[in-house]
Amino acid sequence: MTVNPIPPHILRDAVSRALAEDQGGRGDITALACIPATANAKFFFKSRGDGVICGMQPALEAIWQMDPEALVKTQVEDGERVETGDIIASVLGKARALLSAERIALNFMGRMSGIATFTKRYVDAVDGTGARIAHTRKTTPGLRAFELQAVQAGGGALHRFGLDDAILIKDNHVAVCGGVAEAVQAAKSNAGHMTRVAVEVDRLDQLPAAIEAGAESVLLDNFSLEDLRGAVAEAKGKVILEASGGVNLETVRGIAETGVDVISVGALTHSAPNFDIGLDEA
Repeated sequence: MTVNPIPPHILRDAVSRALAEDQGGRGDITALACIPATANAKFFFKSRGDGVICGMQPALEAIWQMDPEALVKTQVEDGERVETGDIIASVLGKARALLSAERIALNFMGRMSGIATFTKRYVDAVDGTGARIAHTRKTTPGLRAFELQAVQAGGGALHRFGLDDAILIKDNHVAVCGGVAEAVQAAKSNAGHMTRVAVEVDRLDQLPAAIEAGAESVLLDNFSLEDLRGAVAEAKGKVILEASGGVNLETVRGIAETGVDVISVGALTHSAPNFDIGLDEA
């Protein structure tokens, strides 16, 4: 699986802030007190569960920011499945540096592998339906690039990264504009020809207005299964139909079987459990 890399400046800055937060003003006083400055060590990143790995970039960045000469050998790439006990990577370097980087490296890997593993469960749940599982913008502030990379590693589809990616007219936009058609028309008159216009509707009777006004994608918010099927019967092939709201692992298969094109799931990033990874001495 191809996973888009995190841009270098975002990677470097986020990891640097995380390390600075962890070390405070005095550094890792435990490592400084206990570990000789000249000591080297070799450690293994090991999986303590079954799932999908992600977070190699920030984990290795944390190590190299502490010890630029550390030697790393990866056994697993982002997006690959692991089982309990599998070695993910080995690292050889200055013991103080590796121990100081340990928690930040594991925090990134545990969070991102948790999202990737959780996303894969949703992707597997809709297998064969043709529906894609997509993320939302419900991400940890400052860590969106990392969390969305994890969604991709789990097989999820990329949605908007931010507010400048595409026009997505939500219910409050509709309310201020005076209606679905008015909001879509205003957006299309002000958007460039390369900008996609999507609109959220929360009733089936709003769908014709969205289509007639020229929306290219319609987000069906908290629709019943019956109304989702009605929307598909009316608009499949005319616009991209995206279902959202009330989506969990128990409901997602039924939603997918209505025929919608995309299912957006906020839980991928706001409710994914951490994946347990340890750093063990060789």
